[in-house]
Amino acid sequence: MKVTLSLFASALLCVCATTALQAQPIIDSWFTANSGKYARIYTTDANRLVDNSVTTWSKGAISQSQPAYASVQAIYSSDNWVYLRTSGLGGHVMGPWLNGSFQNVPKNMKALYRIPRTPTVPVNKTRTANGPIGYFVDGVAMFDSRDAFYWNGASEVSGAGSWNRDAYVNEAFTFDPAFAHQPGNGQYHYHANSPALRHLLGDHVDFDPVTKLYAESTNAVTQHSPIIGWVRDGYPVYGPYGFADATNAASGVRRMISGHVLRNGNNGTDNLTNTGRTAIPAWAVRAGEAQMAGPAISSYPLGRYMEDNAYLGDLTNSATGQPYQLGVDFDLNEHNVRWCVTPEFPAGTWAYFTCIASNGTPVFPYNIGRTFWGNPTGNNVASVAEVVTTNFVGGASSDLMLAPPAVSNSVITLTWSATEGGTYRVETTADLATWTTNASGITAVMDRGTVTTSETPPKQFFRVARTALATYDP
Repeated sequence: MKVTLSLFASALLCVCATTALQAQPIIDSWFTANSGKYARIYTTDANRLVDNSVTTWSKGAISQSQPAYASVQAIYSSDNWVYLRTSGLGGHVMGPWLNGSFQNVPKNMKALYRIPRTPTVPVNKTRTANGPIGYFVDGVAMFDSRDAFYWNGASEVSGAGSWNRDAYVNEAFTFDPAFAHQPGNGQYHYHANSPALRHLLGDHVDFDPVTKLYAESTNAVTQHSPIIGWVRDGYPVYGPYGFADATNAASGVRRMISGHVLRNGNNGTDNLTNTGRTAIPAWAVRAGEAQMAGPAISSYPLGRYMEDNAYLGDLTNSATGQPYQLGVDFDLNEHNVRWCVTPEFPAGTWAYFTCIASNGTPVFPYNIGRTFWGNPTGNNVASVAEVVTTNFVGGASSDLMLAPPAVSNSVITLTWSATEGGTYRVETTADLATWTTNASGITAVMDRGTVTTSETPPKQFFRVARTALATYDP
């Protein structure tokens, strides 16, 4: 018997288009596999342990009363820009936050963000600001290392100054297992290492199916990290593992070492515990922060502020009596970038790397330093105001693709990529002229549809159509 898929030609065209885009990392590095699924959250630890997630939720001023599709929803490109349309909601299950007691929950941000395709490196650097400084490849917003509070000389207040609170140090207790949370406006975001995203990308992170928690793998690192995000200056953020020699792809792979260390008296730093916060470090001065004293260590412990860290490039190695050297003693400059070859950029690129300790704990400055390495021209936009190429569409517009049928004991199983909330009809024909309904009213299970049918010799052709779609938050 011969079983044929009527959508074979479409599948072939899709494969060819994907192949043609392989040389464009800023276009094809986005994680779109879960774009046809609803975003989900666990509301409590108990629900997480039994995998009881929900697709609608509300708390305080946030009401996600209709399901929203997760992750990246569209990618467009022009000669100068790549446009990302995203709900801002993770493709993994989000939450819980403080076992359900955290005051904020995420919501569909309906974001449209553009990133420059030809980045430039200016002499004068720009400090990061509140809100998205880029996006991770799962469509989740990237925030900088600050938690939006600083020491103004008398107290901690909202804003930015010379002693800026470190978001991971001060807010990690509000993070979900993916190391993310959201403020009162519902914008889900990562400040630091994102293990859930890295697990989706296959970047050396294990997932415990019982606890639903993530952990850095204890196995040997065997491959370079993938691109996990794009900063608004047009440069990529990689996971923590890069080539040992920045310009040699055959040099092996290891964890990248941050250029920043705590000002605790080690590594040639001053010891703020003994001296007090009498001055901000040199990197902060270069970033344009005003020189001033900070609060007492007895009031706020060491590590609370970004400025509690020094840059190794400003220090002397007491063991050698020589200044620490970028590329020898540490890998990433004060902006958290290095020039290097990567699998996506064999000729080299400036790239950020997320910083972690060997056990996966985030390490300052996490994804990006206090200033952008490149010119941060990327930003939110209200609409696409130029002619663009549509590179990807997801969610309600996701492509429907039939997988090869499975035939066993005269039973045919058909499976296809679906859109969650969709209802489907399967039709069959023997001659490609007269089609009859084989099955209807088939509801997608997440983003997959499936049906079994009896074999009808001598040959069959099948096609699938979506006939309805449940109401969703667009």
